[in-house]
Amino acid sequence: MFCIQCEQTLSNEKVTGCQFKKGKCGKESDTADLQDLLIYMLQGIGQYAHRARQLGAIDQQIDRFIPAAFFTTLTNVNFDEDRFVALLGQAKEVRQKAENLYRNACAINTTSPEALSGPALFELAATKEGMLAQAAEASIREDEAGPDVFGLRCLILFGLKGCAAYAEHALVLGEESEELFGSFHEYLHFIAAKPTDIDSLLAAAMGIGELNLNIMALLDQGSTSRFGHPEPTQVRCTPIAGKAILVSGHDLVDLEAILKQTEDSGINVYTHGELLPAHGYPALKAYSHLAGNYGGAWQDQQQDFAAFPGAIVMTSNCIIDPSLTGYADRIFTAGPVGWPGVEHIVEHDFSKVIEVALHQPGFTADLIEEYLTVGFGRNAVLNVADVVIDGVKNGAISHFFLVGGCDGADSGRNYYSDFADNAPDDSVILTLGCGKYRFNKKNYGDIGGIPRLLDVGQCNDAYSAIQIALALADAFDCDVNDLPLTMIISWFEQKAAAVLLSLLYLGIKGIHLGPSLPQFLTPDLVDFLVENFDLKPTGDAQADIKNILEVA
Repeated sequence: MFCIQCEQTLSNEKVTGCQFKKGKCGKESDTADLQDLLIYMLQGIGQYAHRARQLGAIDQQIDRFIPAAFFTTLTNVNFDEDRFVALLGQAKEVRQKAENLYRNACAINTTSPEALSGPALFELAATKEGMLAQAAEASIREDEAGPDVFGLRCLILFGLKGCAAYAEHALVLGEESEELFGSFHEYLHFIAAKPTDIDSLLAAAMGIGELNLNIMALLDQGSTSRFGHPEPTQVRCTPIAGKAILVSGHDLVDLEAILKQTEDSGINVYTHGELLPAHGYPALKAYSHLAGNYGGAWQDQQQDFAAFPGAIVMTSNCIIDPSLTGYADRIFTAGPVGWPGVEHIVEHDFSKVIEVALHQPGFTADLIEEYLTVGFGRNAVLNVADVVIDGVKNGAISHFFLVGGCDGADSGRNYYSDFADNAPDDSVILTLGCGKYRFNKKNYGDIGGIPRLLDVGQCNDAYSAIQIALALADAFDCDVNDLPLTMIISWFEQKAAAVLLSLLYLGIKGIHLGPSLPQFLTPDLVDFLVENFDLKPTGDAQADIKNILEVA
């Protein structure tokens, strides 16, 4: 096992990277090794599919398999070894299909197939034991090319993983693009070649930023066309009496299916974590039994879920060991998520979840009402753009801070709540992602009727936040970097890597990133980002605010 893909990466004087029997996320070494093999097989698929596409040959099954399989390898998504053995078997079949597609395309175009190597020819063992014996060949480790090359390869791979997660979310909503699938094949082919040229690696990283931006546009289109544009909405965050189902993750389609299947059942449905923004969508909030939001950040789920008196569904990242605090018998996984021994829902059939919920006690009484407000997507914000613009022009609004991203359990993340608490009273705070759980229940007041804290949505809604920034720049006839806007981003895993690359691709500078920097970024790579993009590692919140406003 060797894993260096997220903030939980083990790092001390002796070792960098999780490389023992279990990673800090709880992933067993065998599971991590099987994931490495799956990524290696995906590279082989990409080698063939990229060449086939250049000859005009495309296959939908090949295209759709890659983001779905890739998603399972993200941090805190799937811990089930058996699922990975099955996925590896599918990957072998898909790679064979891609090879046949390429060879047939060569025959049609009267050209000779290239002699490929590496992942394209890798002979996957037939058993789990045999696969694990092959893991070293697929391990993602530094080689003789050196740490900077390794760091950029990691940035590209992990950024591509984030792209895959967003692409799979879009696919579930019915949105896909042959051009974007082609980009996945191209970058998998690129990674398989183990590139060493720094300029080519940097160009690929920016290309993945562009790819992710286009994927997020598709995802935004899928969400808003199906559920409507989010609207400012008050969400109850204390439970009411009755049977209950808790839905966590990001998947709006799973949530909708659960709401449909629980109508008139007497079961109340609650959102958790990144599904909080679902309450702002007109088509979802129309369900009267979408009762509210429950719990806090994902890293607190073992306590929150243990106290929840109903059934629980995890639709995407991030799942933590459910066996430790006694709710393993009433939690289910869906989509890319998996945990050994936990029942997995397929084809959006949540009948077993409903059965469990009806046999649980549910909440016995209404708790005191408490609310928070969501639904400030780009349409909602831009509908009051004239008020916002006037606020800036007349001095009522001094600065915009985007304080958002992934949350985590490591120390130093109080930086983001400290930042929000100390942002000046004449500033507006935009937020998105699960990092907002550190401060989103606080009342920061308003400026001219505009709330100072505007929840833009999930990390999946980063496109919406970007569009707000671009629209403001257009309104003020300036570059985004000339706006009184500073991005304060918390990173945790691979979706955040993809979003960061999108921001860098757009040329956005002065991003404050923390609470720590990725372990795969070497000092030289950090210096490059600082010099070329004015990237700033987070420090002390109050000092950072002071420095930002002095420069502005």
